[in-house]
Amino acid sequence: MTEPRWLDAAQQRDWRAYIEGSVRLADLLDRDLKSKHGLSTAEYEILVRLSEAPDRRLRMAELAEFASQSRSRLSHTVARLECKGLVARGTCGADKRGVNAELTDEGFALLERAARDHVATVREFFIDVIDPDDLKAVGRAFGAVAERVAKVR
Repeated sequence: MTEPRWLDAAQQRDWRAYIEGSVRLADLLDRDLKSKHGLSTAEYEILVRLSEAPDRRLRMAELAEFASQSRSRLSHTVARLECKGLVARGTCGADKRGVNAELTDEGFALLERAARDHVATVREFFIDVIDPDDLKAVGRAFGAVAERVAKVR
């Protein structure tokens, strides 16, 4: 068995800072959306993806990919959104086996309200605390991470 490539002190410091910051930020964003709008971050992401889609509708398989959720997890999340009247499911036109998720008018209205608060929180705790050059570096870095992880899916 080969020896792992251990992190040096600087890499370990940066890795731990990323873990702590990302976990705390994700928790803050989730708590904020839940307390103000009754939405989890996962539910919010689904509403956003549907709002950006043509006719505010996507196949469930596409939505799972866009929202970075397994199909099973997405199905449960969409079921919760359906119960709230925010999303409706229906068949995919010619392909009767496929299922679409569609953002309802009520869902779109809630998303418009939630997005205002969410962007303010993102700006206060992420965008505005990072130097613009560092923010560009974060974007490049996590674009590369996302690309690498997508290759193993």
